[in-house]
Amino acid sequence: MKSFGELIYSPERAPGEAITKVETHTPKIEAPETVKANEAFEVRVLVGPHPNTVEHSIRRIELYFSEEGRPFNPIRLATVELEPFYSEPDVRLKIKLKKSGVIYVVEYCNIHGLWEARKEIKTTE
Repeated sequence: MKSFGELIYSPERAPGEAITKVETHTPKIEAPETVKANEAFEVRVLVGPHPNTVEHSIRRIELYFSEEGRPFNPIRLATVELEPFYSEPDVRLKIKLKKSGVIYVVEYCNIHGLWEARKEIKTTE
C-alpha cells in the first residue's frame, strides 16, 4: 500500500504516461523569491494550458506553506474549488509570511489526479 504522498505527481515523480502530462498539469507558481516579513504580497497559481470541460478539467487548487522552524507543517493557506467551463485554473492570493519557507501547491485534475509544485520564499526584516 502506498502512502498518500506517493500518489501526488510532480515533474520529478511522473512515471510512465504521466511524463506526458507534466507541462499541462504541474501548477506554475508566480511569487517573489524574497519578501518582507509580515508584509502582504501576491501569489499567482495557474495550470495549463488545460481543457476545461465537464469531462476533463482542473477541479481544485490548494496552497500550503511549510514555515522554517515550525514544529508542525504545513499550514493550509487556501483551497479553491473550480467548476468546469465557468472558472479557469488561474488563482491569485495575497499572503503574509513571518518566516522563510516553502509554498506548496497541489492541484486536482478529474482525469489525471493530483499534481504538486513548490517554491521557496525567503523573508527579510
